[in-house]
Parts: sequence; structure tokens; C-alpha cells
Amino acid sequence: MKKFRKVLDGLTTSSPGGGTMGSPSCGSAAGTPTTAPTPKEIDVQETLVSENFQLCKTVRHGFPYQPTALAFDPVQKILAIGSRSGGVRILGRPGVDCFCQHESGAAVLQLQFLINEGALVTACADDTLHLWNLRQRRPAILHSLKFNRERITFCHLPFQSKWLYVGTERGNTHIVNIESFILSGYVIMWNKAIELSTKTHPGPVVHLSDSPKDEGKLLVGFESGTIVQWDLRAKKADFRIYYDEAIHSVSWHHEGKQFMCSHSDGSLTLWNLRNTSKPVQVTFPHGKIQKDGRKESCKPILKVDYKTSRNSEPFVIFSGGLSYDKAGRRPTLTIMHGKAITVLEMDYPIVEFMTLCETPYNNEVQDPFAVVVLLEKDLIVVDLTQSNFPVFENPYPMDIHESPVTCTAYFADCPPDIIPVLYSIGAKHKKTGYSQKEWPVSGGMWTLGSHTYPEIIITGHADGSIKFWDASAITLQMLYKLKTSKVFEKPKPSEGRAAELVDEDPFAVQMVSWCPQSRIFCVVGISAHIILYRFSKYDANTQIVSLEVRLQCESEDVISPSENENNPCFSEPHSGSHSPQPHHQHPASPGGGTPEGVKDSALCLKVKDRVVRVPPGYQAELVIQLPWMDGEPPQQISSLDINSAYGLLAFGNCNGLAVVDYLQKTILLCMSTLDLYGAADPYQRLTRSPRRNRQSTSEFCMRGLSNFYSDSKKRIRTSYQSLTELSDNQQSVDMERSKSPTSDHVNGHCTSPTSQPCSAGKPRIPMGPEGPRLARRGPGRPPFRKAQSAACMEISLPVSHTEGYASRRAMLQQLHGVTMYSHDEHHTATPYCWSDRESRENSFSRSRSSSVSSIDRDTKEAITTLQFGESYGRKSDALPTPCLWVGTSLGVILVIPMSIPTDQDERMEEPVTIGPSGAVLMLKGSVLRFGFLDCMGALIQSPYEVWRDLNAPEDPDRPRKRKLVHYSPSSSQDTCGEGHLAIVCSERQAKVFLMPSQSCLFVHNITESSFVLRADVVSVCNSVCLACFCANGHVMTLSLPSLRPLMDVSYLPLTDMRIARTFCFTNGGQALYLSSPTEIQRITYSQEMYDNLQEMLGELFTPIETPEAQNRGFLKGFFGGNAHTFDREELFGEAAAGKASRSLAQHIPGQAGVEGMKVAASGAVGELARARIALDERGQRLGELEERTALMMTSAETFSKHAHELMLKCKDKKWYQF
Repeated sequence: MKKFRKVLDGLTTSSPGGGTMGSPSCGSAAGTPTTAPTPKEIDVQETLVSENFQLCKTVRHGFPYQPTALAFDPVQKILAIGSRSGGVRILGRPGVDCFCQHESGAAVLQLQFLINEGALVTACADDTLHLWNLRQRRPAILHSLKFNRERITFCHLPFQSKWLYVGTERGNTHIVNIESFILSGYVIMWNKAIELSTKTHPGPVVHLSDSPKDEGKLLVGFESGTIVQWDLRAKKADFRIYYDEAIHSVSWHHEGKQFMCSHSDGSLTLWNLRNTSKPVQVTFPHGKIQKDGRKESCKPILKVDYKTSRNSEPFVIFSGGLSYDKAGRRPTLTIMHGKAITVLEMDYPIVEFMTLCETPYNNEVQDPFAVVVLLEKDLIVVDLTQSNFPVFENPYPMDIHESPVTCTAYFADCPPDIIPVLYSIGAKHKKTGYSQKEWPVSGGMWTLGSHTYPEIIITGHADGSIKFWDASAITLQMLYKLKTSKVFEKPKPSEGRAAELVDEDPFAVQMVSWCPQSRIFCVVGISAHIILYRFSKYDANTQIVSLEVRLQCESEDVISPSENENNPCFSEPHSGSHSPQPHHQHPASPGGGTPEGVKDSALCLKVKDRVVRVPPGYQAELVIQLPWMDGEPPQQISSLDINSAYGLLAFGNCNGLAVVDYLQKTILLCMSTLDLYGAADPYQRLTRSPRRNRQSTSEFCMRGLSNFYSDSKKRIRTSYQSLTELSDNQQSVDMERSKSPTSDHVNGHCTSPTSQPCSAGKPRIPMGPEGPRLARRGPGRPPFRKAQSAACMEISLPVSHTEGYASRRAMLQQLHGVTMYSHDEHHTATPYCWSDRESRENSFSRSRSSSVSSIDRDTKEAITTLQFGESYGRKSDALPTPCLWVGTSLGVILVIPMSIPTDQDERMEEPVTIGPSGAVLMLKGSVLRFGFLDCMGALIQSPYEVWRDLNAPEDPDRPRKRKLVHYSPSSSQDTCGEGHLAIVCSERQAKVFLMPSQSCLFVHNITESSFVLRADVVSVCNSVCLACFCANGHVMTLSLPSLRPLMDVSYLPLTDMRIARTFCFTNGGQALYLSSPTEIQRITYSQEMYDNLQEMLGELFTPIETPEAQNRGFLKGFFGGNAHTFDREELFGEAAAGKASRSLAQHIPGQAGVEGMKVAASGAVGELARARIALDERGQRLGELEERTALMMTSAETFSKHAHELMLKCKDKKWYQF
């Protein structure tokens, strides 16, 4: 066995296995160095320790998903929005944005601010009331009250009152003390509220409000149409109204003499307290009289607001009430102002609206100035002070989901000039017609913290749009929007087979790559296209160059001897692939010269072939497309990298790799993954009997799959919209028919500029020294998404290693868009000498016969990650050269060296030479990420070209030349020695290699029971670490280069694909993901940022004096009732009302957290201190008074003594003696 190992070591000199062979523990130990000797010059002083890391959420951006409730504090001017998942968003001025979450996750039914008190009451669907303290930057629950026997339906808190009215489903009204959160013994029972003669239950309480005229009168509205005014002092009903139609809401006139109700039949009724036998007025605002004289049936009016104004007639604002006759009508908000009726159509259903008024007092003229309308997917504020009712410009990023988000990218510490440039370009395209007044939600305080740096978030969307966001200082502001669909002609159904099957979202963005320094931007679309953009401050007339790359290498046909005699269509593995000299807009490829080869070739999208005028900003320069071949759509692009210094773009999918020179607009390399290895193939590919169009149901365990065509060939794809679950049972359930042309495998050709033509339509098999190898075919067809959002998917995924590979594979297919097979799922004999344990982990757990295995075993290998950089392609290299690092789904790393002309003129004329594959390295699992460190442990950035505006006017004094910036690993070789460190992370493992010796220095098994979804080499605290996010929800960091675990936190379980597709790390210890289809959640794993977070967050509460109530005057005060003599404490306190039943509700002390406890403690201590100071002051004053009394007594005694002496002296004198 030892001899056999030596032989293998001689054959595979580039393998890291030689370093790990002698160390059986290297497959399981964490961060253990291998037996390969570490060079003396690799002496990195690691500064990061576990104390540098702390995981927490920072801020949430976007529109609250599935909103349910709305509240506004008219004094503090802050807004609260509740959601179905138990979240509460509190918004103030820009920068004041806070997210709170109920631990129960129950939907928020209602929100009530304690106006100008810095507190908020939430009523949830689990019949629990919560009191939130808003006087701290991160609000916390102070008290909770859980109702056990009754369900909460409505709450009302009068202004400046500490008693909360709570209506229930049984029709009862309870009263809660806000300060202690204890239930009062005072209860308004439903059977006492209604007349005894009433035979039916009035239904749940749907409205509670105190009379503006008298706070001692409570108006209770029941769902059935019954309204009762309850006298709280007398404990009896003043009047009862019985109406035929169900009530949805009630609104008072500020004088307290009238109120208006909205009903389920679309009517509004106005009631006067003088005569409650019938309504004063009944109106159907949108109900027309039909020919037969009857009213049209209308939808319910869900809410009405009746607000008075000093200078004009009252406003009546309501939602709903439209007639049923017109289908498909938009939701509306109606504003009735005098005789004028304005109907505002909304894009989404109305959840709730609130009228904003100048005064918080309900017994004063309201003077409404705006209406906040909460829609299902938007928040708008209407200006009521202008006759045309314009909307305010929303300062919050509420339109992230304008089109569903399909991908994200996060860039921290960007060049400081990029944000102002993008903002100046984007500001020219802003919408107009907004209200000129300031945004009315202006509460709280926020200042720019000292720990800020430029950050940019990029979101890609289903409609092909790209949005750049300024994410500096935990805020989010729209900078610039780019529409990639403008590059293409609009799809027409009459343009052929591909166009007939155009997906609903053919331009959807799947991946982005951005170089902030050179401002070059690359977009990968779901129709297997890549668009390269350059940034310019000037508009230009340009014609977009289009390249067609036939990256569809598949050989599953029966190979006859006559076919094998022909020249192979693949490039010779050991020959360099050169850039072709001719400039082809559509380069030819083997098999394309004959009509049979191109008769069924079509592009998914048609690029505009005319000169177009492009505005300043990002301007398309090159489009690369993968065409349909032989009626088969192209495979999805799974990896992409672009380098501005080299002028190269590389991309790959499950068929192979392509490299494009975007400066010369030529294809340099187009080769199958198998042929990239040449003779250094690390796997023994087993031949198998060819089987056309085989579909393996055992490989797919998805729910929501459908037939793609109606013909005999089944094409399997998945849809973002309809895919709801992954399961381990081997079944597939049909879903609705979908239309995307980009759905499955292609039996196409792999082309290379240096390869010779094959006969038309016949894929060839390369004949190398290793013998004939039949290419592989994946199981059935790879899943291909309908380009909805990554936000729409909620999938139950296994996180346990023992739960089966199939679900994990299906999940990865959804994540990467290709059929991929990881190394640890592939059972092959390999020339690499791994430990026995590793080999067992890399095999199927299923036992099958060799004959079955030879047929069903698949070795489809996808390109999963790419990175350009200065490196060493071979062990013998003395100096670093431009290289392309390639990672595959079988855990193989290829290093491909390149020769690039350095002179600018030569670069545009001379070809770029790509050499044969150099190093071949391996590790467990699909490769996810590369990173490079110098010998001192510093991060090596990829070289880049400094941005230059190609459309700028020519300056003869300053000719535009390419200025390149290189971070060469040899720059510090005088002190550190030659070479650099390469960090490679896969879904299972991380390894550190020393280049050019290719020896494995450190290896760490990241996870055994799950797999890594996202990994990145990031800078934190002036050092570097490897950050990983696993499918089981763990966020981990490893030191570099030793791969020592620094942090491992179980953050959130991967419950849906949205998180997997959108999670991304960045420098500075930050990360983000899409927490819902409409919201971006940012987190930090840096202790430094965690410590500074309080400084960065905004203050929700600011000390403001409560406005004074207007003087009512003598007559109004005299005749307006005795509202000011009402003492709720006297009625609802324990002394008068007694205690409530303990079984009715349970008080739960709030877990306010350390900060909340400190605040509460400081408040209690402050009260005691103030009391002590008051006592001291009182004692001091009493002491001073005593001293003054004593002084007065002494003075009086002295005066008496002097007076007596004077009397004695003058007693015997005559009057003339004075």
C-alpha cells in the first residue's frame, strides 16, 4: 500500500494529497497544519481573536412585509407599522429607522402610541398586549398582558390617559392600567351594554372611543350594527343604536355632537346625539341608482375619518365602498371635501390609513394636513393642503421590491468619489410632481456617526433593472438605476421558436460583478446572457457589440468508429489557445459552417443592432449570449469574474469555461470542464452505455416541477413563483405550464478558436493518452428558474447530513441555477490518496451493483467560482503571472496561466495567450471562494485599471492611457520570500496553499452535518479572516492563514432559498441578506461595530413639550359638560373597582434586556434621588425657618431689653430735660 501511495504521489505532483497523506487527522482536525513543512518565511502574526467578533442585527431596510397595522404620534411625529410576522417598524426622519420583533411571531393587530410619552402598545393575534419602551435606541418590552379567555379585537387609549380600553370578541370591554399593566376590575359586559330584550349577541367590539364632549362617556361599536354610549360614572348606557348593516368604523365630530359610521354595504351614516332613533344622513358615495330605481351594491367601507377644518368644510376620508359591477378596479381612497369628491387609485390594496392633524386633542378643530396610506406593498402620504392632493416624496427606501429582488451584492469601503458621481447621474432621472412640503414624519434624532465609510449595496431585479444604493452609516438611499432590458429589442412572439417560449421575466438579473475602482460593471441574466457596462459622465452614440459563445459541450450520442476517426472539436489540452485575429461580431464555431449546424440555433434575446443614444451613467459595451442549440436552451451561467487590468472576462456553467477579451471583443477560450484538465484529470471517468434523453427521477426531489414541452421529451424546470418546498421523497409533482426558453440541457458543441470543425451536429469525444472518455449527462434536465425573485421562495431544506443528498443537491441546483454534483456526492476511484474517512464521506450511501452504478452514476461538473489574479501557474514559476483560478463542483481547483501584453498599443493588437492548465488542487465539496494573502498575511487585491472616461473630450496635453494598479505578491519578497498564500473554501472544507510549491499548509473541515452556502475572505479590525454562512444557519469566522475557528454562532436557520441566494459578506465585519421579499437585513459580526452601534442608531424619542389645549371659554366650559372633572383613577382603580379575575389575563414582566433594565433602574433610582433631594430641601428649609425664628426671638428680646432700659433711664426726667 505504501508503494502504491508513492506511485500515486509521483503521478499527481500537483495534488495536496501528498501533504495530507501522512496525517490521518487532517481530514477531521480543525485548522491543523499538514505534514508538509511550513517554510520559515511564512511567519504571519495573527491578531484576530474570538473577542473581536460579536454577531447582531444592525438595521433593516425596505418596506415591512405583509403589513397589518399603523399608528402615528402627532407630537413626536414618528410612525409605527406592524406586520403579520410580529415585526414592528418605527420610522422618523431619515436615519431614524428601528425594527422590533415580537418573540411569539404573532401578527400585530393594532398599535397605540402613548402620545409624547415614548412608549407604544401593541396588540397581537395571540391575544397579548405589549408595552414597548421607545426611550432607548433599541426598544424593548417593559410589560406584557396575556388574555386567556377572550380574544382581543380593538383597543383605544385616550390622549393623556393611563387607562387602555380593550374590546374583545365576546363583546366585553376591559380596562388596563398602562403603568402597571394590570387589569382593572371595571368591566363593561356585553349583556349590560345592550337591552335585556335583545335576543341576539351584538358581536365582537369593533370600535371604542371616548366622547370629545365628555371623557366620561365611552362609545362602543359592535360588529352587528349596535352602538352604545356607556356612561362610565353611572355604569349604564346613555343610548343604544341598532342598525341593520354591520359596522366597520366610527369617527367623531370634534364637538362631540355627531359621529359618522362606515358600513359593510358601502354606506356612510351620520348620527346626531339629540336623536339616535335614526341617522341624520345615509349616503352611498359610490353607489349609483340603477334603471329599476335600486342602488348598486357596493363593497364595504372599511374605515372612515371625519375631520373638521377651520378655514374650509370638513373632510370625509374613507377606503373602499366601490361598486361591485366593475371587475379589476384598483383599490381606492376617497376624499370628500365639501361637494368635491376625489378618488385616489392605489397600486395595491389598502391595509390602513391615518389622517394627520395639527392637534392631538380630539375636542379641538382637527385641521388635517395629510393622510398616511399603508398599502400591502407601499407607503404613501397624501398632501391634503393642496387641491390636487399630491403625494410626498418618500425618503425611505420603500421601493426595493418595485420589481422582485433576484440577487444582491455588498461593497464596503468603496472609493469615496463613487457615491457622489452615481448620485449626480441618478438625480437627473428622479420623478417629479411631488408635494413641495417637507415629509411630515420627521420625529427622532440621528447624527452621522464617526465610524462611517462609503458603502454601496447593489440589487438585481426580475425585470432586468439594477439599483445602486448608498448604504453608508446604516442608512439606505437610492443612487442610480440601470435598466438592462434597454440593450435588447422587445421580444416578439412571431420571431421564432425561442421567442415563442420567452419567459415572463427574460431579463431577470442572476448575478452581478462590479469593480468600483475601474467602474466596470457586469450583469449575468437569466436568459444566459452577460452585459458589460462602462461608466461615463457623458452621453454617447454607441453600437453594442454582440458575441455568441456556444458553451454547450455534451456528448451522449452513440460514438461510431467512423466518427471517432475525425478530428475532435475540443482544443488540444496541451496547446495554448490564442486570441483570434479577425474581429467577429458573431464568431463562428465548429459545426456552424453547415446549414444543419445552425438551422435550429437561436438566441434567447435579440441585441439592438443599430446605433443608439445612451445617457450618462453606465453604458453597455458588449453583450455575450449563449444560444439555443439543436432546439435545446443554453445552460445557466453559474460563475463570473472580470478583471479591468487584464481586460478579460471569464464565465462558466455546468458545461465548461469561456474567457472573453472584452478589449478586443474576441473569444479566447471556450472549452468543456473535462478538457480543461488535459492529462491531469483527477477523476477516473467510467464509461457507460449511452442513453439519450435519460431522465433520472431519483436525482430530483422537488415539489413543483412541470413538463416543459408538450412533445415526447420532458424538460424539467422549476419556478421561483411556484416552487414552495423541497422534500426528500423521490417524487415530482406537476405545476403550471411555464414559458422560459432557458430551461434545460443542450446537446451542443464546445467550441474553441483553435479547434477544427466537426461534421455538423455530431459532438465529438477527445482522444488523449488517457483513452476515450465518454462525456457525462446530468440527471434529466437541470432546474431553471422562472425569473421571479429570490424573495418569493420559501423552501424547507434539510440541514442534517443524514437527511439525504438529494434535497441538498436540489437546493444547490436552485441556488446556482445549474445541475451540479459536488465531490462529496460522487463515488469514484480517484488517484488522489485521501484518508479512508474522506473517501467514505465522498461516496453515495446507497449500495448498488456495478452495472447499475455504471449507468446511473453521473459526473457532471460545473464551474462554480472564478477569480483572476497574479499567481503562479506551475511549481517551476519564479515570478507571478496573470492567472485564472477555476473552482468546480467536484472540489477541483485549476490554475490557468495567461500571457497578456503589457503595452497599451500591443494590448489592443496582440493576442492574449492562455496556456494549458497548470496546478490542479483538490478539496472536499463544491468550491465557493478564492482569496490571496502575501507572506505577511495581508490581503492581495486583484489588479485593476484606474477609471477613465472614454467619452470625455480629447485633451492633447493629457492623452488617455491605461493606468494599471497591481498588488503583486512578489512586491515584498525581499523580506518575506517568494510566493503567496491561496485560501480556498468549499461547501465542506477550507484549505490554505503555499504558491508556487502548491503545498497545503492548513486544512479545516468547516462542517460535517451541513454545508457552506456563502464564504468570503474579508478584512476585519485591520486583519483578514474567512467568513462562512452554512445551511444550518451558523455564521462562522476562521483566522487566516491558520484557519483557527474564531466565531461560530447559530444565527438563523435556512428556511427559504431567499436567504441562500442573497446572503453576502463584505469588509468591516458586515453582511446582509433578504429577510423577506421586501426587506434587506444588515448584520455585523464585528465587536467593534457592535460597540459603536448605539452611537450609529437614531433616537426615537426626543423631549418635546405637549401642546397646550385651547381655551374653551366660559360658556363652552359651562355648557359643554363636566369633561374636566372626570377622574379615571377614581373609577378604575383597585379601591373603587376591585381586582380583576386572575384567570382572565396573565401579567408577564418584560424582558427588556440589559439596556432596558438599566433605563428602568436609572428611572427608579432617579425617582428615589429626586424624592431624597426634595426631602433634604424641605428639611433645609425647615432648618432655615427655625433659625430665622430663633433670630427673630433673640432680636425681639434684645429690643425689649433696650426698650426697658430706656424707660428706666427716662422715667424720672421732666419734659424740659430732654
